Amino acid sequence: MADLMDLGLSPEELALKQAMGGGDKKKTEKTARQRLMEDIMDVGGKAFNPDSRGDSQARAQAVRDFEALIERTKTLSLLASLNILIRPGNTPDWLRLKLREYLTVIPLREEGVRASLEFAFAVHPSSTVKLSEAAVPQKRGANITHEALVLASNLLSSPPSTVTPDEWYSGIAPQLFALLDGGEGPELKKVVAYVIGFGILGRKVSGAPGSAGWKYLAEPLLHHIKPPPGGVPKTHTGDDDEVIDLSKDKVLVKQKDLVTALQRLHALIVSHPNPGLCKRLLSPLLLPLWALTTWPNSEKPLSEKITEPASELLKIFLKLSPSAPVLLALVHNLGYVGGFDKKKPEWVYKQTEQGDIQIVDTNRPLQKAGEQYIGLSLPEIDQKIPKLLELVDSAFSEADVSSVFLDLFGRWLKSARGQKKSGIQIIKEEEEEKDPIAQFTEVKLLLAMMEKFPEKLAGQPKHILELVSQVLSEANKEDKEEAGEDEVIRVALSLLNMVITVPGFQKKRVDPDVLRVIESSLEALSKTGDNDNAKTASNLTLLLRYRDEIDALEGGDSSSSTTTGPTDRQIEDRKTYSLAISYITQPDSPPPVRSEGLNLISNLITSHSPILDIPGILVLLSTLLCEPNSSEEDYIHLRCIKLYTQLASTNHPRAVLTDLIDRYLDPRESALATVDARLRFGEALLQVIDRLGQTFTGELSKMTCEALISLASRRGHRPKTMARQAREAKVREQKHKEAEDAWDGSVPDMADPISAEEQARLDILEAIVEGWSSGTSKTGEEDVRIRASALSILANCIETNLSGVGAVLAMASVDLCINVVQVERQLEKGILRRAAVRLIMSFIKALDEAKQEGRVLGIAFGSETQEQLRTILGYVEGTDEDGLVREYCRDVLESLENWKMGSLVDEVSLSQARGGGFGGDGLTKLAGLVVDPERSVSRGGGGGGGSAGSSGGVEMFGGRPRIEEIE
Repeated sequence: MADLMDLGLSPEELALKQAMGGGDKKKTEKTARQRLMEDIMDVGGKAFNPDSRGDSQARAQAVRDFEALIERTKTLSLLASLNILIRPGNTPDWLRLKLREYLTVIPLREEGVRASLEFAFAVHPSSTVKLSEAAVPQKRGANITHEALVLASNLLSSPPSTVTPDEWYSGIAPQLFALLDGGEGPELKKVVAYVIGFGILGRKVSGAPGSAGWKYLAEPLLHHIKPPPGGVPKTHTGDDDEVIDLSKDKVLVKQKDLVTALQRLHALIVSHPNPGLCKRLLSPLLLPLWALTTWPNSEKPLSEKITEPASELLKIFLKLSPSAPVLLALVHNLGYVGGFDKKKPEWVYKQTEQGDIQIVDTNRPLQKAGEQYIGLSLPEIDQKIPKLLELVDSAFSEADVSSVFLDLFGRWLKSARGQKKSGIQIIKEEEEEKDPIAQFTEVKLLLAMMEKFPEKLAGQPKHILELVSQVLSEANKEDKEEAGEDEVIRVALSLLNMVITVPGFQKKRVDPDVLRVIESSLEALSKTGDNDNAKTASNLTLLLRYRDEIDALEGGDSSSSTTTGPTDRQIEDRKTYSLAISYITQPDSPPPVRSEGLNLISNLITSHSPILDIPGILVLLSTLLCEPNSSEEDYIHLRCIKLYTQLASTNHPRAVLTDLIDRYLDPRESALATVDARLRFGEALLQVIDRLGQTFTGELSKMTCEALISLASRRGHRPKTMARQAREAKVREQKHKEAEDAWDGSVPDMADPISAEEQARLDILEAIVEGWSSGTSKTGEEDVRIRASALSILANCIETNLSGVGAVLAMASVDLCINVVQVERQLEKGILRRAAVRLIMSFIKALDEAKQEGRVLGIAFGSETQEQLRTILGYVEGTDEDGLVREYCRDVLESLENWKMGSLVDEVSLSQARGGGFGGDGLTKLAGLVVDPERSVSRGGGGGGGSAGSSGGVEMFGGRPRIEEIE
């Protein structure tokens, strides 16, 4: 839905122009809508009026007529009409309740979901989409704000009280899936993904397994990729009347349904950053996605439809859940073909002669159960292992890789030791029969990991050295000839060589007991004779003995042998940091993966990890905040702002503030630093100042406040921005001229007719919005929105820590605000004057809080300054055109009066006045007056109205105190 002046004329609009004029169209629409609302009120009154005296048959007929009227009315017209009629005062209460019931179930109508979404975007205050454009398919993009998106999500995710959750979700699910397929444009596709992911499946009441929302929106996707034990429900399998050939495979899921499920699941996951939902949806599909990702001999059409989407989903899940159990599940099910039973799968993925992949049932009457599953062949093993190692390299840490390697090595070691045992062996009945193909696969994978990841395996040497020490110690108990030719010992020596030859290995970091066992075992093994294991053991003995000395000689400094290497935690943190950076910076990283990368960095910040590259993180965060503000990026922006506050509170406030101020000021006028991006930097700066609190003082506050005062003043000049906006204005003018030429005159307005008062209000708002940036495009001044934002942040600085800001900067801020409200009286600068008056209010509030706490600020805010401020704000309150500015001025004037009254009371007197009245420890002294009510009362009571006296400026006359003014 694009503006006509921005995109020119479409063929449909040209045809409309030839058929009718713009004014005739608006008049026709207005007349049709008024007639529809009149019909609804007329027929609805006959059907639902409680005071109607007609018989039951007539009322029933009226109800049927009303439902027929609702049914034949177009959805969008019905939405607009009912939305007007349900407003208070437009219809009677009894009719309004009925109309509201019909309005809430409109999404259940055909095309009701799409119409509801379009209408919500059109009527939301934050959207610039016109109601007349709401029926146009969004194939060119739309201005859908995040607030409107949340409104639409709430509208569709909560079923009304008149229908059950099953009826609601079963009715809107097919429409949501149709929009999720992308046929109505990418914008609606993202909107529906947000509605399903955050609105329905993101809530416990509708998104938990077993709930109605999960049943109709999650299970159809999951079951077409991994059918449940009972099979796919008949409602999803297609034609139930087809002839079944018992000699052929029973197809549970056809390829087109499998492709649709993968595409919808991919769209749902990558459209918005929701890591929790990704894990919930993809964790049951780990093995099916692996099988589809590694499907052999997949040609281009098949790979584009199935293999590539499955591979992307699998990578997303592995990056969100990189753990050793997940990797072990893939290793132990490398040849997964389907089903739940590994030995006898209930169903399998099978490729037809035409090249399609289908899910077929293995339990057929004329076939043997599980006969389709033959197992992995050697070529398939060679094909799957490299793909698995590629996934491991991109998603898993050293600890996970080492854990999986040790598990595989332990299984192989147990098998190899069992084969060496001679004599009669007792095998328990319940022991699982070992699959030779699976054993061969694990051994091949073990060797491939040793060749592919020596650094990752050597990066976690503790458990590997313990396992090697155990193997070598057992080797000492064997016969010398057997030990010299033992394959297990050969592999153990290879592992030991890999660990101790890796750069950075230090013998002193190894457990002394483990090192002692390894050295003694190597010494014994080197004396077993003239064989390969003995020679290798002898070489490793020498290498292990002089390892640290060799590093010292190669480093050229003998003191390097005593240098402390990185700890295990530092090594792991460095790997985590690198993984997080790769998640965020990779061009193809979907929003959930980028969110997980930010979460990893957040954990490193909160744990005060020493490996963090603070300048690099600041550059990364600033890059993310400069990205266009779309619905899928809002979550990323909020996470970035949170990371700024975390960095500022963990010993890096100067670096954070310096970077934020530079990005906020944007002195180089970067093309990426749009107004929206700079406002996001301002929001981050505001939250950082809030987090610093009383530590916002000294050079930090001076640097920040000086920059904000400079930005809020009229001194800013942006020539590059002025030139860029002039070029953009020229392009818009050219497009508008082309549109006028196409229409042979002025471009007609396709919007709904509005009143003259509403049109005047819209013209004023348009002039205000245009005036915010017109100063930059005409004279090169700073954008009004940025200046107002700077004043708001400056007010927050004063309110957070006025003593830290200092008297000079605080009074300079107040002087700036006084000049703003006096000089910049234009209509479009109302937001600037509001921010200026609010800063003065924050200043007075901070002064009052300091006085209550007994802090001396050294700020000269005497009666002359107050009177001058009172005069200026009084004039603004009476003459300014902005209502909020006048209201804020009244609040400040009231605060000044309260400040003046409070200044009359001495601090000691104020504390006594809080204790009680005149009879107790009450008010005893006013500034400039000497009052002693207690003494006066005592004199009056003791003397019975005795002679007048004078003490401390108080004289008794007629039993009453007389107050005299003194110097």
